[in-house]
Amino acid sequence: MRRNLPLRFEFIPYPIWRRKMPKVINTLTKPIIQRFYPLAYDEAPPPDPASMADVLVRYRLLPDMTLTEIHQALLESQAQIENAYSDVTPDFLSTPEAPARIPAQWETMESIIVTWPTIYPPLWDLHSEMVEAIAPVAEAVIIVPGELWAHAAWVYLMQRGNLGTYQNRVKFLVLPIDDIWVRDYGPIVCLDDAGHQIAFSAVYDHLPKYPQTRDNAMPWHWAAYMGMPIFSLNLHTEGGNLLSDGTGTLIMSEQIFRANPKYNRQTLEDYLHTVFQYDKLIITPKLALEHTGHVDLLAKLANANTVLVSAPTSASTAAQLRANITLFNRETNAIGEHYTVFELPTPPLYFNWGAYAIRRSYTNSLIVNGRVLVPIYSLKEDDTALRIYEEAMPDYEIIPIDCTSGINGGGAVHCMTKEVPAKAN
Repeated sequence: MRRNLPLRFEFIPYPIWRRKMPKVINTLTKPIIQRFYPLAYDEAPPPDPASMADVLVRYRLLPDMTLTEIHQALLESQAQIENAYSDVTPDFLSTPEAPARIPAQWETMESIIVTWPTIYPPLWDLHSEMVEAIAPVAEAVIIVPGELWAHAAWVYLMQRGNLGTYQNRVKFLVLPIDDIWVRDYGPIVCLDDAGHQIAFSAVYDHLPKYPQTRDNAMPWHWAAYMGMPIFSLNLHTEGGNLLSDGTGTLIMSEQIFRANPKYNRQTLEDYLHTVFQYDKLIITPKLALEHTGHVDLLAKLANANTVLVSAPTSASTAAQLRANITLFNRETNAIGEHYTVFELPTPPLYFNWGAYAIRRSYTNSLIVNGRVLVPIYSLKEDDTALRIYEEAMPDYEIIPIDCTSGINGGGAVHCMTKEVPAKAN
């Protein structure tokens, strides 16, 4: 168990060397950053298996293997790899002919997309845990910036030895990206009236001090690779701020209005009706001292009339979390059902390096085909959170995922995954 210290100095899963900053600060900090991050391989990936083996040794990613063994394993890798990138600019489509339905996360999922943390060595275990939990029930699609990174991730997964007979459910897609938060920039996959998959891509720009061009383009290249129609969602928003119960209810936080000041409640609902099938929009509060404003940090739908929420046990957000609980105790879903509300513990906020406010949320989980991947943080509250999930979702297999390292980037399981609903039969 970890102590709840208010100030920490831990690995930051953000490409801080890309951040816009004065040149003198960049020059002074670069030597320090290079000690912890593989900067040299960010824009210029290792050119051959021997160089990749050196990277894996340098960052102690495979400590039980020698350099020679790693090199040989890379040469013999049986990773399934496909190139999803094209130099051709994807077609930009406007509004679909009819609004589409966003399936609920508890519906059947075809695959789950994750982005491999190539430049964040401390997160390789976390992403491996997620892939190992997904593969038995759905295809795990791993985005990598190059083939050699796919082979490296494959060797890492094979060395862990937890995939067993589900190795063939893991596929790699080569696609340039900027970061790992695929929930926010990835495609919003919906079903049209015929049950066919179509996708939407919102404007992803909530980190203005970091480059986001490749993340913004990712849904379009992915959809072109999949042969799936994709449409522009003319909102500045992220996937972490959109929940759906699949039967007419959408949930967002009030961050949607801060990011899109031209909209008010009525005009937002009017626009959403042109793209999505829904009957009711619920707007939750936004957490204080939390930069994303995403709803997935304070609420999780277990089914259409059951919601897990973060309890107001953390002083810095008690008012907003209390208001959120009051909201769901008062509200009904689109078909008039009242919510059963389960309260999850909320660990206290801490500051990483004195600058980054870190909020650990147990609502940031993923439901996939009978399983729930629940983030844990090496805290005493973990057992309580897992027990509440078991009570709220008794027909599901509850799988803890250690997000102690990943949360320092501001997100956990839900933030690092993106579901692709199955086509209707």
